[in-house]
Amino acid sequence: MKLEFVDTINEFGDHIVRLYDFDKVEASQFRQALQETIINSKLPLDLNSLSFIQPVNCKLILHISDTDEGIFSMDNKTFFCDLTIEGYKEMLNLIEPFCCKNTRSFQMLYDLDTEIDFLFSPYGN
Repeated sequence: MKLEFVDTINEFGDHIVRLYDFDKVEASQFRQALQETIINSKLPLDLNSLSFIQPVNCKLILHISDTDEGIFSMDNKTFFCDLTIEGYKEMLNLIEPFCCKNTRSFQMLYDLDTEIDFLFSPYGN
């Protein structure tokens, strides 16, 4: 599984942080890390600390917040994702189909009006 920031994906100046190049086993590992760290322990999750994630050009830390803010960064290198517990529970639901079978589809991991989206895609390059 790779973690990458992609700058300016369209004419509106939107960007994405994407997790890509994975199979159902790695999708399950990611889902389990979210469940155990964010949902159960209520702790931040630094995706770069997970052994199965290879950072390409950025760092992403998931935080629990009082409101769903999505991903933001000050330097386009270190990113923070601030969502509520409910937002992360929804993310778990969105990831679940990728844990059951290998697929070529993709999923945005939140639906917020922000400049940076969070893409979950087993393929991509």
